[in-house]
Amino acid sequence: MDLARRISAVALLCSLTACGMPIPGAAPKGQDGTGSQSNFAQNQDAPQSEVISTLMNRRSLLQRGSVYSQVATSALTGSARASEAALISARLRAEAKSKNWLPGLRPSVSLNDLGEMVASLLLEQVLFDNGRRKAERAFAAADVEVAAVSLSEDMNNRVQTALSLYVSGLRGDEKAAYSYRAIRTMRDFERVVVGRVNGGVSDRSDLNVVQSKISGVESAMATANDAARTARAELAAMTGHEFDAAPQRLELALPPDGSDYLSVLKAKSEATRTIEEAKMERAGLLPQVSATGQVGSEGSGAGLLVNLSEPLGLGTPAALQAVEASKEAALRRIGEVEEDARREYSREIQRLNSYRRQEKEALALSRSSRETYDLFKKQFEAGQRPVMDVIPIYEELVKREQAYIDAKYEVILIQLALAASLGLLADGDKI
Repeated sequence: MDLARRISAVALLCSLTACGMPIPGAAPKGQDGTGSQSNFAQNQDAPQSEVISTLMNRRSLLQRGSVYSQVATSALTGSARASEAALISARLRAEAKSKNWLPGLRPSVSLNDLGEMVASLLLEQVLFDNGRRKAERAFAAADVEVAAVSLSEDMNNRVQTALSLYVSGLRGDEKAAYSYRAIRTMRDFERVVVGRVNGGVSDRSDLNVVQSKISGVESAMATANDAARTARAELAAMTGHEFDAAPQRLELALPPDGSDYLSVLKAKSEATRTIEEAKMERAGLLPQVSATGQVGSEGSGAGLLVNLSEPLGLGTPAALQAVEASKEAALRRIGEVEEDARREYSREIQRLNSYRRQEKEALALSRSSRETYDLFKKQFEAGQRPVMDVIPIYEELVKREQAYIDAKYEVILIQLALAASLGLLADGDKI
């Protein structure tokens, strides 16, 4: 029974080790048993992941103390994302695989041909497995990295959604406020036209034209108010807070290229995971050698075991070639994602430049229209122009002012979308 006692001691040692080892990449525990605030914090004693460290060190481009930063903070603190649970699950799987090099115990209970119960305990230590268990550990670590990038993407997209709702509310408010001022001005024109119609100077059709234009502006104001209320209500439901409607200029210093896209970082992590999975599959098609010790009701023994995880067959050579091909496919996938990221970045930068140009042009046109309107208004007040000549000029001014407002806020929305794709809307240590 010396062998049985040795097996029991090894089994006890394995159990104690499994209970005490830290989770790779997990946040260190404090004295109160609580972890670090960030999901990307790594244990100093565990192997450090470069991918997770990169995510941890990313900093938001939002100005500290601004209302945009306040909205972002509320969006982060009020989240309960499935991707966060997925990261925890991946870390636990990595914890399980980190000990696969230790001996394994396998109990067995069966009936023999005499109807007697036979119980045994098998202790197996893999000596050579063509790198399968090493690949399993690397696969689990890469799975943690993929989950971490997915969480970063999810949280940055959440912040972008919250900020976009806030910006939409601001745009609706500004457009509605300008429409309200335009309606008051056009009501003054309406009173003039009503007087001219009652005095027989103007035709009734002139009044219909003015009232139709007023109705159009009133409809635009109602639409803008509805959009602002909807965005603000959705933001409150999302964050549980209400924010001051104080328009602020947003300028984000974006990187000069798309090399830092989260999609590229995720593709690299997925490629690493796929390659390690291919190594696992390849090792499963090759023999492995294990040392075994068995103790049971019918005696005990020890020896060497040579076996295969997968049975050999005529398709084994093709299976090995397929494994190698999957590695190449994973690496090519990185190139495709990098190309897509560069295209997306270039496209969004061009859109950003286009809306900035439109913003400047709309502002210049609105100023020109304002000068023309002021001139026509003075001529009207001096009796040199009829009121129906002034109204179309003012209507054109209103359209150009609304176009300026739209272009101004589109610039902000595009900047937010770009920053989210680059993972630059949320501090890594706040996720």
